[in-house]
Order: sequence, then C-alpha cells, then structure tokens
Amino acid sequence: MAYTTHEGRTQILEDTAQAAAELARAITALGEAYEHLDEQTAELMEQRLFRPLQGAYGQLNRTRSEFAQRTKLVAAEVPAVTVPAPEGPRASLEHAADAISDADQMLAELQDTLLPVEVGDQPLRAGLADVRSAIGRLPELCDEMIRTVGR
Repeated sequence: MAYTTHEGRTQILEDTAQAAAELARAITALGEAYEHLDEQTAELMEQRLFRPLQGAYGQLNRTRSEFAQRTKLVAAEVPAVTVPAPEGPRASLEHAADAISDADQMLAELQDTLLPVEVGDQPLRAGLADVRSAIGRLPELCDEMIRTVGR
C-alpha cells in the first residue's frame, strides 16, 4: 500500500502513542502491585521493574515528541489508561508483564514496517531501539517476581 510521507509519519506517531499507553498501563499495574507487597519485595520490584519501565516510558515519549517537532507534526495523544480494580500483587504483575509485552510487540511491528526507515530518521530509529532494549527483559523479570510473591 502506498502512503505519503505525512501519512507514514502520522502512523508512526499513532503507533508509538499506543505503545506508550501500554507502558503506562504497565506502570499503573506495578503501582497497584507495590501497594500489596512487603517492604523488601516492593523495593526489589521498584529497582528491577518500575525504574527501568518508567525510564523506557519517558524515553518513548521523548522520542515521539522530538520526532513530532522535527517533522512539524502534532504527536498523537497517548490514550488514557484505565485503572484496573485491585486484584493483588500476582495479578497486577501479570497485567504489567502483558502490557509490556504488548508494547514491545507494537514497537517491533512498527520497526518491521520500515516506516521508521522510509519516513522517519536516525534519532527516531535509535529511540525505538533503546526503548525495546530497555523493556525486552521486563516481562521475564515480572514472571520471576510473580514466582516469589506470596511465598
């Protein structure tokens, strides 16, 4: 399917907004899990999961907004995150792992389209790669945390 440069760039901004929404959903789920954990486990979760996830979320939003500025487009709004009902730390960690995996998949699919190469630029490509590197192991780390919660 043929597209204009403007359409391709707009698609990049929309796709990255959806991925950012998934990361925001994961942050919300980790926050919910944190409330139900003992102090030591909560600190471990914050160090291993929350901080890297928050950093990746910030990087993705920076990458999006800087790309929008360079291309003189308006960055698509990040969809609002619905707050799940409290379920307990294990379920919240599962929700976080799923959301992170979904965001990673969205970014992988965007990269596979070659839009970032065809209508993007090097800073955009580097930013997307950095975010994917930062979140790549997080679902696995969530699973490790799930195995230790409640023991």
